[in-house]
Amino acid sequence: MRDRAVGDGPVAAAAHPLRVIMVYGQLARAGFRRQSQYRLAMFAGLFTNCVFGFVRAAVMLAAVRAAGDFGGYTEGSIGAYVWLSQGLLGAMQFMGPPLDLADRVKNGDIAIDFLRPVDVQLGYLAADLGRAASTVLPRGVPSVLVGVLTFGLAMPTTPGPYLLGTVSVVLAVAISFLCLFAVALIGFWVVETRGIRVLYQVSGTFLAGLFVPVHMFPDWLRTIAMATPFPSILQAPIDVLSGRITGAEAVSVVAVQVFWVLAIGATGRILLAAGRRKLEVQGG
Repeated sequence: MRDRAVGDGPVAAAAHPLRVIMVYGQLARAGFRRQSQYRLAMFAGLFTNCVFGFVRAAVMLAAVRAAGDFGGYTEGSIGAYVWLSQGLLGAMQFMGPPLDLADRVKNGDIAIDFLRPVDVQLGYLAADLGRAASTVLPRGVPSVLVGVLTFGLAMPTTPGPYLLGTVSVVLAVAISFLCLFAVALIGFWVVETRGIRVLYQVSGTFLAGLFVPVHMFPDWLRTIAMATPFPSILQAPIDVLSGRITGAEAVSVVAVQVFWVLAIGATGRILLAAGRRKLEVQGG
C-alpha cells in the first residue's frame, strides 16, 4: 500500500485554548524530565563550559587590558559576556547533538508525528523549551557563579535587566530551536543533512558572537551578522542580562528577537507543509 502521510493534524489546536495550553505544558514538562535524566552529561557539559570559560576569559581580559577600548567592554563587562555565553550554551544547543526530528525525517517516522493530535512544530518547540529549562540550574547558573567568584563580573544591580533578560533568553531558545527545526526539515529533500548542520554550527556560533562579541566585528561583518538571526540567539540575551543595553534599546533588541521567532517559525511551517506533501509512506 502506498499513501500520503495525512492524518487528523493538530486536533488539539481546535480544542479549548486551556486544554491546548495544558497539552503543550505536558510536552514541556516531558522535555524537562527527559533532559534531567542525563545528570552525568550535564556535569560534563558544566566542566567543559568552565574550562573553555577560563580560556576565553583570560584571552578577552588580556585583549581589553592591551587595547584599552575594546568595543566599549571593561574588564568586568567582558567577564560577564564570556561567562553568560558559557552559561547559555547548554540551552542554545549550538554544540549539541542533532534533533531527533532529523532522524525521524530520514527514516520516515515523521509520518507518525503527522498523525498525532498536536502541531508538530509547536510540540517539538514545547519539548525543547522544557529541555532548555532543565539546563539552567545544573549548567547555566554554576557557570556564571564560577565567573563571579574568579573574575568578578559587572552585572546589573536592578531587577529590570534580569526580568527582560529572562524574556530574551526564552526567545533566544525558541529562535535556536526553530533554526535547527528548519535545518532538520531539509532532510525531506536531501539524503544527508550532517554537512548542512556542521555549516550551521560553524557559521552560527561565529555570527552569534560566541568567539568574539558581535560589537567587535568590522562594520561590514557586523552588518552581515545582524541580517541573520544568530546574534538574537546569543549576543542579544547577553547584552540584556549584563545590562550593556537598557531601556528602549533593550526593548528594541527583544522586539527583533520576536521578529525572528515569527519569521523563522513561518519558514519552518512552510518547509513542514512542503515536506508533508512530498512524504510518501509505503507498506502493507
